[in-house]
Amino acid sequence: MRSSSFLGYALVLGLLSAVGPFAIDMYLPALPSIGATLSASPGAVQASLIVFFVALGSGQIVYGPLSDMFGRKRPLYFGLSLFVLASIGCALAPDVKTLIAFRFFQGLGACAGMVIPRAVVRDLHTGNDAAKLTSLLMLVFSVSPILAPLSGSFLIDSFGWRSVFWAVGVAGVLAVGLLWKSLPETRSPEQRADSSIGAAARGYLLLLRDRHFLGLALIGGFGVSSFFAYLSNSSFVLVNHYGLTPRQYSIAFAVNAASFIGASQLTAKLGRRFGLKATVRVAVTVYAAAMLCALAVNALVSDNMWLMLGTLFVGYGFLGLVIPSSMVLAMDRHGALAGTASALAGTLHFAVGIVVMGTVSLFANGAPVPMLLGIAGSALVSCVVAHLTLASRAPA
Repeated sequence: MRSSSFLGYALVLGLLSAVGPFAIDMYLPALPSIGATLSASPGAVQASLIVFFVALGSGQIVYGPLSDMFGRKRPLYFGLSLFVLASIGCALAPDVKTLIAFRFFQGLGACAGMVIPRAVVRDLHTGNDAAKLTSLLMLVFSVSPILAPLSGSFLIDSFGWRSVFWAVGVAGVLAVGLLWKSLPETRSPEQRADSSIGAAARGYLLLLRDRHFLGLALIGGFGVSSFFAYLSNSSFVLVNHYGLTPRQYSIAFAVNAASFIGASQLTAKLGRRFGLKATVRVAVTVYAAAMLCALAVNALVSDNMWLMLGTLFVGYGFLGLVIPSSMVLAMDRHGALAGTASALAGTLHFAVGIVVMGTVSLFANGAPVPMLLGIAGSALVSCVVAHLTLASRAPA
């Protein structure tokens, strides 16, 4: 595929994938003001974030097989339309319970844009070409964690937190237009012929018995969970504990995201030179070492924000090599059921992330140590699973 085609697909798929995260990242600076406006406790406000994650993860189990049965575009149209309608409901919510309910449906709609673009990548490529397209997709996808918190803070300051949901609703409408105009169907009617609910069930059973697939999915799952622990606690740590303003917090959040995205662009190049398996093994080791260092320094040496942020910057950079490489390796052997494989891997990512996020929330007290325990623990498990799963020296 020519470079222009790579860039074109990456642009479309990256923007479609970014719709859901945009509704998370843009929303983070609004958490304190939502609680004040709706007279809701911090726990209730965080519940509106957690249910979004639950829907974003669990809905993938449905969208993946549907995209194998009906093609990639029709489930995307449905998901994006549901996302837009739920965003309007969130913007008009009179109380926190209503907000939580609409956030769940918003997540169900958004997850179509998470799972189906990965299946499209597998429709088009395998191996290093898939890694190249995935890393380019993530470069476009980076518009969310880099720009969304900043744009969210400006909207909140100017128009209040409800404007965030109107903005993400408009983003959903634009995504529907982009899908209609710029993305061709990549799963032909002939390929769909053998797809059915029964075939999806058999596919899930096949994947659940595939230890290699499960190991790779868990590498990414525990990697993602370390970011979930940061995402759900960092605003309280950086704003309440260290005294950053919401805008300064948004910048700090964007810098870590930029580290992740920037490093991910090296995935294909390193994969061609050393193999994707070797790339994952080395990157996950440095990632885990950096996160354990962040915990040890903060807990035992100095409660210093800059030391913590600097170490997290390094760790999340190496995580940017782990996530796309492990996903490509997980999907590589399952092209015939790419949507189902993408759905199960994505669901496992979110399931692990939600468990870690919920566990950290039990001990969260606004200080950095509980958050860093969740981050470092996730990184360590990801590292151990990677070395057990990718023990073979054969290149991949």
